[in-house]
Amino acid sequence: MLPRSLTGRSNGTTLRRVESITSTLSRSSVRRFGMRFVPFLIGFFETLTRLSAFTLITFGTAWTRFGHSSCVIRPRIFAEIHRAGVRLLPIVGFLGLSLGVVFVGQTIALMDQFGVSSLTGELIVKVFIRELAPLTAGLVVLARVGTATVIELGTSRASGEVEALEVLGIDPIHYLVLPRVIGFTVSVISLTVYLTLLTLGSGYAFAYARGLQLSPADFFGTVARALNWMDFPLLMIKTAAFGAITGLVICYHGLARSLTLDEVGHATTRTVAQCVVACLLVDAVFVVVYLFL
Repeated sequence: MLPRSLTGRSNGTTLRRVESITSTLSRSSVRRFGMRFVPFLIGFFETLTRLSAFTLITFGTAWTRFGHSSCVIRPRIFAEIHRAGVRLLPIVGFLGLSLGVVFVGQTIALMDQFGVSSLTGELIVKVFIRELAPLTAGLVVLARVGTATVIELGTSRASGEVEALEVLGIDPIHYLVLPRVIGFTVSVISLTVYLTLLTLGSGYAFAYARGLQLSPADFFGTVARALNWMDFPLLMIKTAAFGAITGLVICYHGLARSLTLDEVGHATTRTVAQCVVACLLVDAVFVVVYLFL
């Protein structure tokens, strides 16, 4: 005769106990998840609301003060373009050469190896020109210039320099935010074009050095035929959105709230995370748009 612990009745009791414990743990896990998720959701909508208000204020200032103090604002815009664009040309150039060898060159060689060279242009357009190039340029600007800008603006706000501008009658949005947003937007657009051209050129040179039997006219003609006429305005809008979002989120975290010097580092971390998430969401929207082309 089997022991009681091994009978079906005992096993059924044990299973019921296991189910009871599991359901209790599940309910407690759901409660803990809800306790953590609800504040996160509330904080997300609060940040989204404040950022939207900051964006509207910025656009309103740009509309109402367009052309005002151009002798002061225009040099600041050029300085931001030089800072976020011209000074990043060596880094973006290195990335372009690397991506050309790693992605474009290997893609050309692989397509030629399997006899489907006609699909090379379509693959490069859909994967690199539409997706990788804008994201890479935006992330480089964010990592190289964005974090330093948050620290700069946050330190200025914490030390009272922004309040001093307001006392002098200078609008901080007009003087500090607009040049950075415009400079970041122009820089991301320009760096995307620069990265794309350099990557395609270096990728073809690498594939040609490996013995590819494809003339430059045939290769660039394949890429050109894969492009749709809507790719040019959509790419312009997409890269401009990346640059504007980066500039707005950076200036929001640096200026919109009163910060102490100890909080500047946390604001920088939040800025990077929110910029990346926002750019990926915008990219997802454009992926849906590209499906209808």
